Amino acid sequence: MEEHTIVVDGDVIVGNHSEIKYGIHANSAILGERVELAGDLICKSDVRIDIWSRIGGNVKTDKDAYLGEFVTINGKLIVKGDLDIGNDVKINGGFEAKGWIVIRNPVPVIVYLFLYITELLRLGKGEEVEKALNELFEDNVEEMGTAAMIIPNGSSISIDSIRVPNHTVIGNCCRLIGNIRSASLEMGDDNTLYGSIRTIDEISVGKNNSIHGNIVSRGMVRISEGSHVLGEINARTVRIHETARVDGVIRASEGIVFEREEREELSDIQLMHLDV
Repeated sequence: MEEHTIVVDGDVIVGNHSEIKYGIHANSAILGERVELAGDLICKSDVRIDIWSRIGGNVKTDKDAYLGEFVTINGKLIVKGDLDIGNDVKINGGFEAKGWIVIRNPVPVIVYLFLYITELLRLGKGEEVEKALNELFEDNVEEMGTAAMIIPNGSSISIDSIRVPNHTVIGNCCRLIGNIRSASLEMGDDNTLYGSIRTIDEISVGKNNSIHGNIVSRGMVRISEGSHVLGEINARTVRIHETARVDGVIRASEGIVFEREEREELSDIQLMHLDV
């Protein structure tokens, strides 16, 4: 997350009724219904924007673009591929398209995904569909195969806060700005967060993270080795590795557990066998 832009190496999917006070640079982007994006939307691959969404800046794609009905783009639209556009679309800055321009109503995003899965099933790729659905709807995702950003319905991201209605999963090597508010949170390794974390349920922070704020939860908070919390921790229970660092006060109503590294130590019996 930069000052005015969110940069993603992979793809971006934004759920319905979400508000993003940034621009987005990504490989491809799918925006649901009534999404508010304050800045530019720049993609290397396809861009699909559903009905009633509003883009505050420019939209640029190196491939195709699909715009649903009543979409508003305050800036300029630049499409190097084909443009599929619905009725009553407003592009205040004009547009450029090097490919075909078709004025019709593109299918909604959910219908597009349904047709895509149906086609995979028709081609006999049932295992791939099952694997994709399991990865998409799994509650606890341990590993993400490709870098991606998935924003649930009704989320809000601004310079001040990142609000997610349910569970939040942060991968590795991310740089985030804003106070995170969600039901629960799982953070990977080597991340930097310029803000605080507040949840209802459990918070799990991986290795070598830097959090420039407080951590507050009604559940358990776990801080893994090498992580640094510059603020305070308030939770029901706290489990913290001995190599982690917390600058502020740790408050836990049901106790604090310090986890130590497991060291291989030779017992007296093992030493005796070695002497022999």
